[in-house]
This record gives sequence, structure tokens and C-alpha cells, in this order.
Amino acid sequence: MKMQVVGDVASLDPDLLQLSELSPIALNPNPFLAEELFSLWLSLPETSRLVKNLLNDVKTASFSNATANSAVSTATSLPSTFLSSSTPPLSPRSTSGSPRIVKQRSSPSSLGSPLKLVSEPVREVIPRFYFKNGCLPPNELKERCLFAIDQYFYGHLGLQIHEFKVVTKDICKLPSFFSTALFRKIDVNDSGIVTRDQFVNYWIGGNILTMDLATQVYTVLKQPHCRYLTQGDFEPILHELLASHPGLEFLRSTPEFQERYAETVVYRIFYYINRSGTGHLTLRELKRGNLISAMQHVDEEESLILYCRYFSYEHFYVIYCKFWELDTDHDFFIDKENLIRYGNHALTYRIVDRIFSQVPRKFSSKVKGKMGYEDFVYFILSEEDKSLEPGLEYWFKCIDLDGNGVLTPNELQFFYEEQLHRMECMAQETVLFEDILCQIVDMIRPEKEDYISLRDMKSCKLSGHVFNILFNLNKFIAFETRDPFLIRQERENPTLTEWDRFAHREYIRLSMEEDIEDASNGSGDIWDESFEAPF
Repeated sequence: MKMQVVGDVASLDPDLLQLSELSPIALNPNPFLAEELFSLWLSLPETSRLVKNLLNDVKTASFSNATANSAVSTATSLPSTFLSSSTPPLSPRSTSGSPRIVKQRSSPSSLGSPLKLVSEPVREVIPRFYFKNGCLPPNELKERCLFAIDQYFYGHLGLQIHEFKVVTKDICKLPSFFSTALFRKIDVNDSGIVTRDQFVNYWIGGNILTMDLATQVYTVLKQPHCRYLTQGDFEPILHELLASHPGLEFLRSTPEFQERYAETVVYRIFYYINRSGTGHLTLRELKRGNLISAMQHVDEEESLILYCRYFSYEHFYVIYCKFWELDTDHDFFIDKENLIRYGNHALTYRIVDRIFSQVPRKFSSKVKGKMGYEDFVYFILSEEDKSLEPGLEYWFKCIDLDGNGVLTPNELQFFYEEQLHRMECMAQETVLFEDILCQIVDMIRPEKEDYISLRDMKSCKLSGHVFNILFNLNKFIAFETRDPFLIRQERENPTLTEWDRFAHREYIRLSMEEDIEDASNGSGDIWDESFEAPF
């Protein structure tokens, strides 16, 4: 090493030895100063041993151990000057000095290696949040359930199907008319008995205990290895409801109408809840609907005459009587001429043609040109309540002639032309289409005035009236000449839907007609004349 370099080093300020803080201006007079200092550090025996240790550790592919070993090696091999964290070294002339030390580094590990020591991240254990077969029940909940189960199964080898209803309602918290479906789900061998262990294995071992109510209903009803519910999956609970509910006791002597009631309930469930229209009711659709709350309500009510949603006998009675009135030959099918008579010839021929073209919904009927009972249920629910999404979508598809998802003025005019002709024939005051179009645009307020989208219709409360303007003359006129008394009634019961009000009015009317017919026949037994009336 040249003495001149040593002299230069001795003449430097000690702080300049901290290379990380050395200014580029200070290096201008001595451009080779940094290289000389580094060469000096490398010539130290301690540095040579340190480099050899690092190379050996790298060869053994043990990076983490190398880092720790280098820290220990540095701490033991370097002089005490490097271990001081309070002041930098005084002079590089000392054999133990090194200009590579940074004042801020105080730990031995950072002094022992030119590589920066990166601490390993702390491993955070994320608790399990997805359980394919349901979440495991907490011990406390499991113990409570086992205690309740022991009380019901104590002294019994097992429970028979007629004894299982109390378990279904009290332990499983399901509606009582689920007992038969749940019993058969557990009794896979059809032994006619469910033991305590079988029930525990299914309800607790299968993690059904911790599921929400909708998922429990879905699991009990669906077929194994199936990811949706079909109409047939609801048959067991409806048969038990008909056999056990006091509000349906009067139907037990007429199995034919029990079957029609069950069919109507299922059709209504799928009409409102199965929004995809596939006939496959998914768990997501079941959770989004109000079927579970309706089931619980039915299980607590003694009468099903009033508004029990899907299970209302009043609603079934109106739907079936309307179908019976149109089905003149009682072959359980309706053609175009039959449907034209609906609502005192309220509908136009053009809209009926669209219905029978099966644009809004494919018929379940296999007879060409005929509408079955299920198809009629979808029709009447859509016709009498056009404000809800199922009805809006039904009629929107009918008016959308080209199927492009929007309604244009030409399409609206096509259907209104027949309405205008009918008003002229009935000597009603006519309204030109241009005025009607302005009225419709004012009501809907679409995003673009050139066309009306389904989204526009769903955001307007008067969308149902737009359809009545186009193809239902009776409701069009009734809306223009509304009775203030009826308006006040609607405001007093805002929770009732248009379908609820229609069904209630029709039920009263049909009941009065039936009473008059019974009085004229001199008999109170209406079941003897099944070909004259459905009840």
C-alpha cells in the first residue's frame, strides 16, 4: 500500500469515512479514494476470514444459517471498535478500522454481512371460512341439541313416522309438514323407524344443525347429488299439509281438488321464485324469495282462506274457477277462442296470438295450440298483477315483436291499433296514438326517448297501466275513470298487491254466484254437480 494514500486518509475528516454519507464533491480531488479505502478494508485478515465463511455458507445452500453465522462471526472476530454504536472509528490507520460501517447500524447481524438481513414475515393463520358440508357445530350448541334429542328418544328404540312431527318442529325448527320428508330422508332403508343414532348422524353429523333455515329446507327437499329443486320435490310436504292442516280439512273428501290445490301452490312458487324460468329452483333463488317465511306462517295459521301467499285457498279457488269457466269442454286445455273470453273479452286478438306463439313462456302443454293449467296459472298471475317483475317480463316479451330487448314506437302502435278500433266500435271516446305515446313516455320517463327498455319499465310504478293501454280495454277504461273509494281502499292497505285485491274481489263474487246457484237447485251440496262447477 502506498504511503501517499495513507497520508491522504489520515488527513480526512473521520465523518468522511462513512461512505454512505460521503458527498460526491469531496471525492472530486481524489477520484480513487473510495477504491483505495475499499482495498484497504479487504486487506484486513478479519475481512478475509469473513469472506471465506460467507462463501462456505453459500456453497452449503443454507442462506438463513449463513446470515446468522456471519453475524456471530463478525461479532467475535472484529475488534471492539466495530461493536461501538455510539461513535464511528477514529482513524483508518488502525488495523481494526473499516470505512464501511454506517453509524445507524447497531446490531451485530447488520455489521457482519454486506447483505441486508431481511426478517422472515410472521405467518398468520387464517381461520377456515368455507365448509363444503356445512360448518361444524360449537360444542355448547351440540350438547344442547343432544340433550333435547335424548328427551324425545328416551325409552324408545326409535320413532315412527307419526311420532316424528314433534321432533321436526321442536328440535329441527322446521314447519311441521316437513316431518314426512325429513323422516324418509333419514330412513333410507324404509324400515319405518328412525333411531336416535340415525337422527344424530344425519342432523348433527351431517352439519345440518348449523345451516340457516333456507339451506336446511333446501337440503331436506332436494334429491341426493342434485343442485336444485324441481316441482316434484315439493309434493311430500304439500301432501302432508293437505292431510294435517285444519284449514284444508274440508278438501279431504275430494282428492281431485287436493291434487289441484297442490299443483297450484307449486306453480305459484316457481312463478315468483324461479326467476330464471328453468324449472330448476336453486338455493340462491330460495334464499332471495319469501317462501320460507310463508311456510312458517302457514304452519301457525289455522285458516288458509286469507292472504297466505302461495298457500292461500282463496287464491287457488279463484285461479281454478277462472280456468274452469274458460275450459268449456272440460278437457283441461284452453285454446285461443277460450282465452279471448277472459275478463269479459278484455284482451285483444293480437296479444292472445302472442301468448299462444309461446314467446313470453313455453307451454308445458304437449297439445299443439292448447294451453294447459300450469300455463294458465302463469298467464292469470301476470295479467292480474303487471306491477311485479314476473308480470312485467311476461308482457314485455309479448310486446317486443323483434325480440331485441326494447320497445319501439312502432311496436307500441301495432298493439294499440286494435285497441283504437275496439274503442270506435264501442262508441268510446278515442285517443290518437300520438297522444298515447306522449302519455306513455311521461309515465315511464325512459333513459332514451327513442325506445323503452325493460329496466325503464321496472323503475316505474305505472308500467302495468302501459300494458293495459295497449291490449286490455276494460282495465284501460277503468283506470281512466277510477273510483275514489277504491283508491282510498288501496291506500289503506298498501301491503296488498294487485293480485291480492283481485283474488279477494273474485272470491266474493264467485261465492255469491255459487250460493245463488245452490239456492236455485234447492241443495247445498255442490259436489254432486262436478260438471257444472269446479266445487
